[in-house]
Amino acid sequence: MNLIYAALAFLMALVFTLAGVTRAGSWLIERRNPPIGDFADIDGARIHYVHVPAPANAKLPPVVFIHGASANLRDQMLPLRPLLEGRAEMLFLDRPGFGWSARGPGNNETPEAQANTIAVLMNRLGIKQAIIVGHSFGGAITTAFARGHSDKTLGLVFISPATHPWSGGATAWYYNLTVIPVLGWLFSETLSYPAGTLRMADSTACVFAPNKVPDNYVATTSIPLVLRPSAFRANAVDVAGLYRYVLGAAPHYGDIKASTVVISGDRDKVVYATIHSVGLERDIQGAELVWVHNLGHKPDWIAADLVIGAIEKVAGKDVDLQAMAKAVEARIASDTYGAGKCADLKVPEAELAPI
Repeated sequence: MNLIYAALAFLMALVFTLAGVTRAGSWLIERRNPPIGDFADIDGARIHYVHVPAPANAKLPPVVFIHGASANLRDQMLPLRPLLEGRAEMLFLDRPGFGWSARGPGNNETPEAQANTIAVLMNRLGIKQAIIVGHSFGGAITTAFARGHSDKTLGLVFISPATHPWSGGATAWYYNLTVIPVLGWLFSETLSYPAGTLRMADSTACVFAPNKVPDNYVATTSIPLVLRPSAFRANAVDVAGLYRYVLGAAPHYGDIKASTVVISGDRDKVVYATIHSVGLERDIQGAELVWVHNLGHKPDWIAADLVIGAIEKVAGKDVDLQAMAKAVEARIASDTYGAGKCADLKVPEAELAPI
């Protein structure tokens, strides 16, 4: 009996220790990564955003950026804003539950709901129509936005999107665990920070592989914000629910009429590009797929010029994206980062996301 009591006491001490470490780590993450934009209250959710007003004589229409899983607004803003500065009005936002945005009182749990939140924020800022640029999980929200707010959609740019059902619908085990009531809460409150911190470098390398992770990427993009328990749970809810969303939404992508470009790498180690990107080209009439050899999951960083070209193309400019893709391929042809450490996603049998 004494051994049982001792084991329980040890277990409780361990839980409290890990919870303390996670709370302290979360506080430190927030101290190092303060908000950089403004806030708007939308249906009870405090949304953090950076709005770059329209310049005089803007050459391009407004552009709204939707980041992917585990990220925040900095992930697209840092590589893409400098290339559009002075040319277009821009809106970057932390999706509900990510970065410094709150999830809200039971809302924003689906891509449709998050698309609605973005539409309301656009209205608040006076953005009537925009080109929507979605990366990875943001691609699913981009499809929801295009279907639910076609009047506000001038064009679509999908970057390494996750938009279609994949065989079995598997996702990473820790996402599925985190959405389990009580047990998932306990997991996120005790292990999300220490375990995530230990895996961060290797996971990020596989997100970029076979391309090189930019210097100081994790720190400058504030990626550790996702390791806070509330953000970790929001991320898990999104990813764990993705299959259910795309299963119902994908058959209706043919209703999307906006000019569309899809950028994808044939070495993507996070999502199945041959399912999602090829599926969008097939399902959205007139969509152009820009297929880049030896490119991983991060065209927004590795091929930022190509993303800008896609924005210009859907805005109606004459841009040869296939020629631009060839130039990118020449730059990255010798990239072999992560070789032997990051598994290639050739058939749907690995986890959806490594982080």
